[in-house]
Amino acid sequence: MAKNIQAIRGMHDILPDQSPLWHFLERQIKTVVESYGYSELRTPVVEMTDLFKRSIGEVTDIVEKEMYTFEDRNGDSLTLRPECTASCVRAGIENGLFHNQVQRIWYYGPMFRHERPQKGRYRQFYQIGAEAYGLPGPDIDIEIILLTQRFWEALGLEGLELQINTLGTPEERSIYREQLVAYLSAHSDQLDEDSQRRLISNPLRVLDSKNPAMRSLIEQAPSLMEYLGDESRAHFDQLCAGLEAAGVSYVINTRLVRGLDYYARTVFEWVTDKLGAQGTVCAGGRYDGLVEQLGGKPTPAIGFAMGVERLIALLEESGHLPELGTVDAYLVLMGDTPQQQGVVLADKLRREVPGLRLVAHCGGGSFKSQFKKADRSGARIALVLGEDELAQGVIGIKFLREEAEQVQVSLDGLAGYLKGIL
Repeated sequence: MAKNIQAIRGMHDILPDQSPLWHFLERQIKTVVESYGYSELRTPVVEMTDLFKRSIGEVTDIVEKEMYTFEDRNGDSLTLRPECTASCVRAGIENGLFHNQVQRIWYYGPMFRHERPQKGRYRQFYQIGAEAYGLPGPDIDIEIILLTQRFWEALGLEGLELQINTLGTPEERSIYREQLVAYLSAHSDQLDEDSQRRLISNPLRVLDSKNPAMRSLIEQAPSLMEYLGDESRAHFDQLCAGLEAAGVSYVINTRLVRGLDYYARTVFEWVTDKLGAQGTVCAGGRYDGLVEQLGGKPTPAIGFAMGVERLIALLEESGHLPELGTVDAYLVLMGDTPQQQGVVLADKLRREVPGLRLVAHCGGGSFKSQFKKADRSGARIALVLGEDELAQGVIGIKFLREEAEQVQVSLDGLAGYLKGIL
């Protein structure tokens, strides 16, 4: 007997009983970003491989180990997008969105990375992000962080910690890089294999190591703060002052470097201790040189991204899930004539009651079996239509989730009644 085909490891189905929570999260996020004046941008899931090599960096873990890359029939190297900022920049340059304009955009969709699956982290995963282009000052940095804080309020999530840092300019970071390499090289016997490799290719990422055996070494490493120029320090000081004025608590984490090459100056993460070792829920920062790096004119930019699966896991872990029914009403139909007319009645109600989620029973069955299905559907009420009710021009209303007497309502007044109670 042939073995059943299963989903690819690290790629998962979102089942019908899970989708209401996704819809809730998506609605809350959309409401927040649009309240800040951000407009949605949708980009292809497949891009030229060179886009990510030029933006993310060829010696990053994403490009070296995690991208899904393949040749198409024309021999072009294509990649399933591992993140969306590069795609947003490509779309902005290609369509002239950055020419003497300020752009506030947001995106949502699947990304792909071939990494080890774990709680809330998959090889196909969904990200929500927002980005602002054309604004160089710390005021937009503050707005972006406030926007992310609004998410937690909208979702009812508590206990997340904001960590911030500055990476300075590329020039400042280059000077610091030399000092860091000298320090790490002098203690190379204490570096693990991964850090030995990063020492050559991307030494700042050594600071982001989660190896507890290297904690003391990293804590004693030179600090990038010591190499900042006046403008970078003023930018960071104004960011901190703005967050304090807005009442946002934060921690300065001088070892926060982010995993992508294009970041400069402000970087930040929202972290939690409720999801195991991988505690980052939302991450972002400023990437003022990326538009120019990909062929556009110099354009300041800042943005963030959040993994939806991790947010879902955090919502579930919080234990404060909203009540999310997928059905408002279930139409129970007893008898041949009610069964025939039930489909017509259900369609009429959906037209007359905006937003009504109504399931009309199909397939026959006893009164008892239909009510079991009505209950399992999660519906708040059952609408009961039999031969007697049809003859009298009425329909029964039975409440399934609350203590209330069953009532009868005229068929002509049913739409108005449903508008009143739902």
